[in-house]
Amino acid sequence: MKTRIIAVANHKGGVGKTTTVASLGSILSKKGYKVMLIDLDAQANLTHSLTTLTDGATIYDAMTGRADGLPVIAITDNLHIVPASLTLAMADVELSTAIARERILSDTLYNSGIADTYGFIFFDCPPSLGLMTLNAFTAATDIIIPLVSEVLPFKGLTMINDFIKMVHARLNPAAHITGILITRWESSKLSKGIEANLRQTLGDVVFQTKIRKNIRLAEAPLENADIVDYDPKCNGAKDYQEFADEFLHRIQST
Repeated sequence: MKTRIIAVANHKGGVGKTTTVASLGSILSKKGYKVMLIDLDAQANLTHSLTTLTDGATIYDAMTGRADGLPVIAITDNLHIVPASLTLAMADVELSTAIARERILSDTLYNSGIADTYGFIFFDCPPSLGLMTLNAFTAATDIIIPLVSEVLPFKGLTMINDFIKMVHARLNPAAHITGILITRWESSKLSKGIEANLRQTLGDVVFQTKIRKNIRLAEAPLENADIVDYDPKCNGAKDYQEFADEFLHRIQST
């Protein structure tokens, strides 16, 4: 199977991007796939969720030429991560005048041979449509948008969809929304109404699986663990395992 490079993105924070990358990546690695996670958020939540890293080279060093290749850390045999740190916050300014700055991440992946080494590469994008997200979309074969079933995040879909269309037209013809994942879902009139509206408006692009609101998903990072290792019987683990199966089925049929 050709390497799938998946950007998990939404310009709104708190929608479950990091949880989705950590959970989906970990589950796929347990299924036997070789998986790379790349933290593109200066808050480094993905890095701190799965590692105890406190120093060393990060994605910032790779993208600014301070390191040769990507600084890869092995979490398990099949699951690796390229960490981030607060220094990444300087990247937008530092790289603003760089030639082909939107392709730095893509070039780094392919020049290092990383892109041909893994079955899946996931980008945990920051909550913005800045340079890091632009780099992620330029390199991606697929884009997943986690979306909380609330009114304002639903209305914000138009902005990110227009951004993806621009990247598709000018930079990366492969850039497209592979699916929208409903997160923090609960059995309320609001959640059900937003879900119904999403499915009526967007149809099959919305994944059938919903990630229910579950406190265990918030607790797992405190133990530097993915949700399946932390509590395999909780709703969060069950939902992400179901989502992993649906995700695999969707990409294998395209």
